[in-house]
Amino acid sequence: MKLLHTSDWHIGRTFHGHSTVAALSQVLDALVATVREEAVDVVLVSGDVFDSAVPAGEHYALLTRTLEAIRGAGAEVVLTSGNHDSPARLGFQAGLLRTSGVHVLTDPEAYAEPVVLRDEHGEVGVYGIPYLEPALYRHRHPEEALRRHEDVLAFAMRRIRASAEAAGRRWVVLSHCFAVGAPAGTVERDITAGGIDYVSVDHFADADYAALGHIHGRAELLPNVRYSGAPLHYSFGEAAKLRGSWLVELGAEGLGEVRWSALPVPRRLSVIEGRLDELLVDPSLAGKELDWVSAVLTDEVRPLDAMARLQSRFPGCVTLEHRPPSAPAAEPTAYAERIRGRSDVEIVDDFLAHVRGRGASDAERETVLDALAAVDAEALR
Repeated sequence: MKLLHTSDWHIGRTFHGHSTVAALSQVLDALVATVREEAVDVVLVSGDVFDSAVPAGEHYALLTRTLEAIRGAGAEVVLTSGNHDSPARLGFQAGLLRTSGVHVLTDPEAYAEPVVLRDEHGEVGVYGIPYLEPALYRHRHPEEALRRHEDVLAFAMRRIRASAEAAGRRWVVLSHCFAVGAPAGTVERDITAGGIDYVSVDHFADADYAALGHIHGRAELLPNVRYSGAPLHYSFGEAAKLRGSWLVELGAEGLGEVRWSALPVPRRLSVIEGRLDELLVDPSLAGKELDWVSAVLTDEVRPLDAMARLQSRFPGCVTLEHRPPSAPAAEPTAYAERIRGRSDVEIVDDFLAHVRGRGASDAERETVLDALAAVDAEALR
């Protein structure tokens, strides 16, 4: 049986105010092409299908079109909900979809009931654990101490393991979590845990394959426990992370070959740094003019209309940071401590030195004094 493992589609997410629907649609079309070309039997989607618990109509339309295309390419689909999804909305009409080969697993009490698939070697049980928030889930099992995500996942996996062992079949599990515990150097660590508590990778060690979601970069925790990452870059911090999915072969004895299948990047992400005038003419940056761009300006004084000028050459410039080389390093002390005993003019002078690398000129200081005097006069009326 051939599986394709993907996750974290985040349908509906914006990128610095720009819609990603068209780009994601292009990438998901490429994923469908892989399903067809590789003769994939089952597509596993490990949570965060949507970016919001209340998706817009066009976001439902993209999901529907993609699921129809995957089925048309010959594969069944098993998907579960992540922390961004509404289980009720994602799971709407799950029973009807099941009859067409799309298995939406969002029921918080049904994760130990597998989707049973068959190949020439027999049955495969596919278990999907929807994202289970401890604060909302623990009341279902008051006899258990389910305080943390680790507790909830351990409890869920005990039930799944008992089901799988009783059936005596090969088994696969989907989970949306932040798993840790692999040997150092084997994990492509993501930039954030997203507020989700860590869980031990050991919970998944005896599955034939564990298809994990939540981390936006691909990772191999164990040979049989992997993250596929998101199919699209959703932040500049993800720019260096590969985009794609895992193709997983299950043989008669369990896990076989696992290989990476890359996805296209509709629009690259680039970070440029330098003085504004140089960035606007530097010929080495010609290849970045159509990218999404994050700019870091090193001018001593922040240039006027910097963003508009950057966008005249880089229309996709969406973030701008001013980092003058002479700017003082941030002090660790509290702000109240730093300004104690200082006059209003001195505070303004320090602020200007922080943001642009030099304090107020004599003329600017006079302007500040006039403004403060006007405020004082107004307060005395």
